[in-house]
Amino acid sequence: MKIFQVALGILAAIGGFVDIGDLVFNVSAGATFGYQLLWVVVIGVVGIIVYSEMCGRVAAVSGKAVFDAVRERLGFRTGLVALLSAQVVNLMTLTAEIGGVAICLQLLSGLPYRWLILIAGIVLAVVVWVTSFDWIERIFGYGGLCLLVFAVAAAKLHPVWSAVGHGFVPHMQTQSPLLYAYFAIGLLGAAMTPYEVYFYSSGGVEERWSPKDLGLNKANAIIGYGLGGFLSFSLMIVGGSLFLDKGIEPEFLGSIALGAEVPLGQIGLLLALVGILFAVSGAAIDTLFSGAYSLAQFLGWEWGRYRAQTGAPRFTLTWGVLLVLALGAVMTGVDPVMLTEYAVIFSAVALPLTYIPILLVANDRSYMREYANGRLANVLGLIYLAVIVVISLSAVPLLILTNVGQN
Repeated sequence: MKIFQVALGILAAIGGFVDIGDLVFNVSAGATFGYQLLWVVVIGVVGIIVYSEMCGRVAAVSGKAVFDAVRERLGFRTGLVALLSAQVVNLMTLTAEIGGVAICLQLLSGLPYRWLILIAGIVLAVVVWVTSFDWIERIFGYGGLCLLVFAVAAAKLHPVWSAVGHGFVPHMQTQSPLLYAYFAIGLLGAAMTPYEVYFYSSGGVEERWSPKDLGLNKANAIIGYGLGGFLSFSLMIVGGSLFLDKGIEPEFLGSIALGAEVPLGQIGLLLALVGILFAVSGAAIDTLFSGAYSLAQFLGWEWGRYRAQTGAPRFTLTWGVLLVLALGAVMTGVDPVMLTEYAVIFSAVALPLTYIPILLVANDRSYMREYANGRLANVLGLIYLAVIVVISLSAVPLLILTNVGQN
């Protein structure tokens, strides 16, 4: 069925836009500034669509994923810096996602958190080992659609729709401009975090896209990430409608789920928790694969879930080691939500090292032939490259000046 062919985009969007950090970050933005930052989500959505379409097109035409391009275009030394920064951020994000899965399971079951960390790790390992790439896409992509309950909750909370509409127009009504800038940079960085395009382009190769799949690539990018943006809108509206006037700062996944329970009751709570569980689990798999893809592509190893475990043993060993390291880290008791916020900010610093090679390769006619970037793709690509540079330069200073968004 055609609907299943857009599962890659949905999984990439659910796992990229709506991981544990984004859940809290979007709702916190609403709880702090109401609907004022909705326009930032629009910019982030368009940016990730532009670059995901590019890297998906490169994968379809040349058979090369993002880190193939990084190694070839930036050279070994600069590419190694990009690889190391990507792996550190991937490991931080994976640790946070596994912690998020355990928190969701605890909220659903009431069992001890530490035991659920181990259960989450074992289940993820089994799923990745025995499940085909196509079914991983479908299970976690479509399971994460339970998060649409937040769209219903947003409508049921009866926000002032004129104020919501005004939120799509850039403006700032606050006495905390640095905090406003921190949330804006964080939302943009989260929307365009590098592991999304690592996973997306590698997934295109996994699915053996060719030039005849370029329409499917566009559909995956537009529908998938458009859906991720819609969910981000819903979460921010819930935060602004439910928490802003009460002065509540939703810092936990349980607080986020209350956004669906208050207007919809127990069924809303259950759907929210199930949606969060699938979304965060999907994000964990995205990140796990992204780390293994990056290392294997950079070093020229055989890689890919479609090769089965014995067909790409070093790729399999890499994701296994990453999973064990992340499990060990989360067992130390680190706060998954806070760790994801740090991961988003630090990944923002490395954004140019990911997106510059994509733009260069998408313009290279020796790779792309008649499928190279057109004028619109280049204009948008250059505009967003400037945005990416601003994000990269601003992220760490704002992290420090706002005390990780606390001031």
